[in-house]
Amino acid sequence: MINRLIGGFVAILIGVSLIGPLATQVASAASTTNASGATCTTATDSAYAPCQLYLSASWGSTVLKMVPGFFALGILGIGIAVTYGALADAGVV
Repeated sequence: MINRLIGGFVAILIGVSLIGPLATQVASAASTTNASGATCTTATDSAYAPCQLYLSASWGSTVLKMVPGFFALGILGIGIAVTYGALADAGVV
C-alpha cells in the first residue's frame, strides 16, 4: 500500500510541476505574433518571419489551447486512481 502511495505521489508531483511549462509552451505556440513581433494575418506572412501553423485553421487554435486543461484533468485522474487503489488495498473500499 505504501509503495502505491509513494509512486502516486511522485507521479502527481511531477505532473503538477509540468502544468506550468506546458501552458507556457502552448501559449507560445498559439500566439498571434511571429518571431519578429508582428501580428500574423496568414499562416505564412511573406513580409515577416513565418507564423505558427495553427493560424491556417481556427479549430487548431481551439484544440491547442485545451491541452493544458486536459493534462490537468489527467493528473487529477491519477490522484483519484491512487487514492482509490490505496483505500482498496487497506480494505476500506
